[in-house]
Amino acid sequence: MSFFSSPFDSPSFRLTWLAGLSKKMLGAGSKNELLDLIDNALSVPEPGGDQAGLESLARLYRGQVDQVGSVFDQVDRVGRKGLPQVWVGDTGVLASEVVNAAGRSVTQMSEAFVGGASALLTLADAIGAAQRKDEQGRGQLLEQKKMLGGRDGFFDDLRENSEEEWDRKNAAHFGSYAVDLMHEAVSDAREATRVAARDLNKWAAEARAGKMETSELTAVDKLMLADTGVAGADAELNEILTAGDLARASTRMDLLSLDDETAMERMLAKSDGPQERAYLMKALAAGHSVAEIETFQGKIHGKDPDWLRRHLTPVVTAADSMNDEGLASNGSNNNTDHVTFDGQRWVQGGDGSEGTCVASSTVTSRAMVDPLYALDLTGGPDGQQDDADAFKQRLVAEQHRLHTEGEGGENWGGMGPEGQERINDTTVGSATGRDYERQDLDSDADRRAVLTEVEKSVAQGHPVPVDVSGEEGAHAMTIIAQEGDMLQVYNPWGSTTWVSEDDFINGHMGKASNSELPNAYSVYLPR
Repeated sequence: MSFFSSPFDSPSFRLTWLAGLSKKMLGAGSKNELLDLIDNALSVPEPGGDQAGLESLARLYRGQVDQVGSVFDQVDRVGRKGLPQVWVGDTGVLASEVVNAAGRSVTQMSEAFVGGASALLTLADAIGAAQRKDEQGRGQLLEQKKMLGGRDGFFDDLRENSEEEWDRKNAAHFGSYAVDLMHEAVSDAREATRVAARDLNKWAAEARAGKMETSELTAVDKLMLADTGVAGADAELNEILTAGDLARASTRMDLLSLDDETAMERMLAKSDGPQERAYLMKALAAGHSVAEIETFQGKIHGKDPDWLRRHLTPVVTAADSMNDEGLASNGSNNNTDHVTFDGQRWVQGGDGSEGTCVASSTVTSRAMVDPLYALDLTGGPDGQQDDADAFKQRLVAEQHRLHTEGEGGENWGGMGPEGQERINDTTVGSATGRDYERQDLDSDADRRAVLTEVEKSVAQGHPVPVDVSGEEGAHAMTIIAQEGDMLQVYNPWGSTTWVSEDDFINGHMGKASNSELPNAYSVYLPR
């Protein structure tokens, strides 16, 4: 067993190495040089992975579906009987609501098992195909090595007749093709692994109620908190509590003093509905004290769910937001959704006239993870305002504050990477417990490699700032969600839209802004 890593452990290194060998083979000037290159290629490890083991694990996942189906049947029978209007759990929720939430949770569990099994089977097939392709390439290399025969001695290497030259060039041609097969195998296996990791991370994040490990809430309370979405929107796309929120709220609940714990439970029990309860727990997840949360509840208690949505959730994702409706004349997606409060966009400078894209993206990111911060902007000091102009003034003032904190440019234009990282740490990371770290993206390979971490972060509810550029300038946006191979992007011009992984990797990010800003050149990862 080796305790030292090899450069070949990195798929990126293997791809670069094999690509170089393929090119060198075509230019090999001697038989011995070609034999050395063949040996170098054969020394590269084959794509790893146990196809049979992955298939077995997929069958295990698939085997749970019938058991989950049995649970669903039981829940469904209870729901159809009609339940009395009784309260259950420490926080006081209707039994009928709990049964409905349980039904949705069981359905999601079944989908997770099916989705996980499908991801594993797809990965198993891809790994098997990659290993066979690699084996084919190695077999051809061994054939060319056998055909070339033994190494030439010193005097043999001085002169090469026409037949020997033909054999060498022929072997170089087929050897280069064989190495290309091995290169494709590594690339195929790497991409299949990335896609499987993306899908499995997403399914893991969807196991929402399990994120709350606290013993201070009943299973009913955890289920209802995890199930609650914003009013009037697709619940699965707009849960109030993200997976990261649920985990942080659980941890912070366990750390409360007895008095604070009692006060928190009292607030949850007195809440008018599931949305109010969820926003209280989101406030706890954002690091607020129980005293601050009590003040917050005083501002939102008794408000209807629509009021709560407008004031506390800046971004609401429409069910049809991922539909492909083509491109506008400026290269942006036609299918974009405005991010507004009472008709006023969450836009840099209040009207798009300023270059505070970094600060503006950061403001919206914090409002997405912290309902107290959102209410300060939308509702003002007393939390009761419903005035678009007053909101605009507060929004721009906060953008200017962060722009100044990040030492942004004069006339409210631009901000350097150090300032961008700093304000994301102090503004967003302070609420989520994460430290943002800049990662430069200098190539398609860099963008592909970072996707898994980006997608895992947003699946947990951690916004990921992304910087884009073109020949004439640069712009800051934020990746805020992921579904399948699609990424949801907030643009501080006041809108959201979806781009594909391929768009992110291959320079088509103009779909989220315009065609002058196609290339993602850095992200800030919450770690």
